[in-house]
Amino acid sequence: MLFTPGVTDCSPAEAGYDTSRIGVLNAHFQTLIDQKKIQAASYCVSRYGKTFMHGAMGPLSFREDSTDPLLPTTVHNIASITKAITSVAIAKLVEDGILRFDIPVGAILEPLNVAPFDKIDIYSLLTHTSGLFPDCAGSIPYHKSYWQLIEEYFEKYTPEDGDPDWITAALSCGVNKKVGEEWQYCSFGFCLLGEIIKKVTGVTAEQYIEEQILKPLGMKDTVWELTPELAKRAIIRNERHEKRLNDLVNGTQPEDLQIEQLWDTVSKTGGGLASTPANLIRFANMLLGMGTLGDTRIVGRKAVEKITTRTLHGVPDYCWGNDVKDRSYGIGLDMRRGPAFLYSETSYFHEGAGACCMAIDPTEQLAAVWFVPFVGDNWYAEGLFNVTNIIWSGLI
Repeated sequence: MLFTPGVTDCSPAEAGYDTSRIGVLNAHFQTLIDQKKIQAASYCVSRYGKTFMHGAMGPLSFREDSTDPLLPTTVHNIASITKAITSVAIAKLVEDGILRFDIPVGAILEPLNVAPFDKIDIYSLLTHTSGLFPDCAGSIPYHKSYWQLIEEYFEKYTPEDGDPDWITAALSCGVNKKVGEEWQYCSFGFCLLGEIIKKVTGVTAEQYIEEQILKPLGMKDTVWELTPELAKRAIIRNERHEKRLNDLVNGTQPEDLQIEQLWDTVSKTGGGLASTPANLIRFANMLLGMGTLGDTRIVGRKAVEKITTRTLHGVPDYCWGNDVKDRSYGIGLDMRRGPAFLYSETSYFHEGAGACCMAIDPTEQLAAVWFVPFVGDNWYAEGLFNVTNIIWSGLI
């Protein structure tokens, strides 16, 4: 087993945790690596704000002849865990009186100030109940995704067209449900939330989140764009990713610079951050601290209570083949319950594609972050749901 331990604050015993379960977790990850379901694994787990489990195993690169190990400090794309951080940014603007969850999006973003989009509010974007097409809509005949429509718009765009209006271009596909009718996971909706942040603050959503959340929490390895130094210690997932990292290290410009620059105008708030397990655990512990980490206040207790309390009841979920009649969800945070999970009823979490997870249990004051980069385009519950149960099984 190619294992590298990370920095911890205390022993498992001091955190009220059964040390033997760490071996079970490591063995589980190694089995998934051996089965070629995941490339590698890394994790960081804390209780009462103190890290007692932290490590990484497996290779840094997808290449079979690679000998460099994945490290606890290796940087990963956190994909949709970004949405949890975006949700806190919106909650911060709500408690500052700049926004409300029930404000129609069209009151801020003009392209949505017409039917059928004028019924969509900030709350429905955060809870994936806006009626906008979900990420899994690719199976709908003749459907063009928001990203495809934006790409087609950018390919035809010229500077003479004025400021890029990718929102109007994307909305040309309309909606497929009424607001509140179904839970439909929609990353595009979180890009719109980024545009809302930009509109009401006067700075990009990326800058707002960096200045108001990431920097105050000391999350130095959590970034929207990798620096050359961070690119040197990023996980290498495939040939295209490898080339991108090498270009960053060498300062090479992308071949189609204009398209790249146009895509930079689209808010990355649906899935654009990169981070490490130890950095993300700081964000998780801020939420466990009801908005505060140490002496640093990010949001207030009532804002955290609001977004981490179940808010959807009786709303069905049919995404990715699901047949769930009552989707449990908070405001920007997942609250799935049922027989699959050992965590407390108060728990909430967010997954990221590819894959990674951040899970938080206020009852046990436990926070866990783990990265399990799947091989290929596959998805394995064993890398997410099963891992949750192994981690929670060690609580004494």
